[in-house]
Amino acid sequence: MTQFDSTLQAISSPNLRENIVITHSNTAYRFADTVVAITGAAAGIGKTTASLFAQAGASVALLDMSPAVSEFASALGPMHQGWTVDVSDADAVARVARQVIERFGRVDVLVNNAGIGPLAPAENFPLTTWDKTIAVNLSGPFLVARAFAPGMLARKQGRIINLASQAAVIGIEGHLAYCASKAGVLGLTNCMALEWGPHGVTVNAISPTVVETELGLTGWAGEKGDRARATIPTRRFAKPDEIASAILYLASGEAAMINGANLLIDGGYTIT
Repeated sequence: MTQFDSTLQAISSPNLRENIVITHSNTAYRFADTVVAITGAAAGIGKTTASLFAQAGASVALLDMSPAVSEFASALGPMHQGWTVDVSDADAVARVARQVIERFGRVDVLVNNAGIGPLAPAENFPLTTWDKTIAVNLSGPFLVARAFAPGMLARKQGRIINLASQAAVIGIEGHLAYCASKAGVLGLTNCMALEWGPHGVTVNAISPTVVETELGLTGWAGEKGDRARATIPTRRFAKPDEIASAILYLASGEAAMINGANLLIDGGYTIT
């Protein structure tokens, strides 16, 4: 059992896109003998989640478009490995999934975190941008889940956590494709939960507000960010470790009865 009830040390490298600093977590999880696959694992929420799972004893397969994912996996330790893959490429996903299973034997927990969020007005949203957003944000989780679910179903045990967004349940100006794709993730989650729940595999979604990752803070900097924070009842954005901790909870035995849920981590924004 790994307890991280004090500040974890940053995992850093000059070539990595971010340092990870996890603070103020007082929850103990046991993920020894557990294999976790995480997409979008080279930065932001995915990177923080990988760090927490590793601290809790899991073996982690880290998937990302960025080659930096392999260096980060090495920094986590020999129990972990990184793969560079485009989650919207069906053949590449199938190939990497086979390699992950060859390396670890199975996958017990899948975190579908990879996503993009290009912005444009609805009336002239570029078709190529629409197609790419849907491919990464919606087809990606489908392809990755389809690749790993058969093993989970055969063992009658597994956890799948899909990263949606508050944008799945509200409209946000300029986020046409992002909102549509994340709403689709909720539909995908519901159907998988309905079909796979009877076979021991739970499927849930998490829908954060703006998260203080490097990308989130860049996109919501300055006055734009100040205005956004003022509309959230808690008057702040979410922190990566808050989202990662929720992911670990949904992957844990304590959450075995949670299936088909959409956990909103938005400070109450969607109730206003």
